[in-house]
Amino acid sequence: MRRAAARRWLGAVSLVVACLTPGRPAVPVSDVMPDALDDGGAARVVAVIDGDTVTLDDGREVRLTGIQAPKLPLGRRGFVAWPLAEEARRHLEALVLGRDVVLRHGGRRSDRHGRVLAHLVRRDDGLWVQGRMLSDGLARVYTFADNTALARAMLARERAARSAVLGIWALPYYAVLPPDRTPDFIDSFQIVRGVVLDAADVRGRVYLNFGEDWRTDFTVTVAPRAVDVFSRAGLDLLALEGQEIQVRGWLDSFNGPQIAATHPEQIERCAEVC
Repeated sequence: MRRAAARRWLGAVSLVVACLTPGRPAVPVSDVMPDALDDGGAARVVAVIDGDTVTLDDGREVRLTGIQAPKLPLGRRGFVAWPLAEEARRHLEALVLGRDVVLRHGGRRSDRHGRVLAHLVRRDDGLWVQGRMLSDGLARVYTFADNTALARAMLARERAARSAVLGIWALPYYAVLPPDRTPDFIDSFQIVRGVVLDAADVRGRVYLNFGEDWRTDFTVTVAPRAVDVFSRAGLDLLALEGQEIQVRGWLDSFNGPQIAATHPEQIERCAEVC
């Protein structure tokens, strides 16, 4: 048993190490950005703060929009580094440090911290940095209602890396959760997969319930102002009843664990993509 356990452990380590080679994508997809976004100019990367944040030679700090890499403490008291956080930082460093990059915008251009929100493309060879980080299993897709550009392409790269068990996907810490495990992960970003047992519209707010008791079981909520956004995108939320879906977002607690969905890119129908 000890020998078998050691082999399993070494196999997991090998998968993690394999994804950290920046020379070529671990998943065979194009490294080129699939769509043209607004030009944000060019600059050189002079520092890499973590797996999704860099500093440019003109002083700007750029948050790589659309992805979330494992987090480092970065001076936050009591914050414990997420698994593979330092590896993600080094991987991004190998991809962009000291290189010229072009910024591309597909939505909101800055966050509340004053950081630039942009997709990065290496100037010399056109490599799309977000796409590579996802393909190599060192980030998850993390979109906002005002910044959803290239979500479909990013989700495809995430799925491929997860299927190949690369990087973070080799670790239980980042596993896709079943609904009954969500109470243990309040106040964290998670991907949850399960069957919608009941879908209801209550005074314009939609509830997707994944358990028999809506007071305690996992629920996805969609505020009235966001329901129209889903409708315009062709996603009938009430029609999701009985379907298996995958939803991503921050888990909080209100009548049980919930994710508040604000835009369609947070929800994937498993019959189509899971």
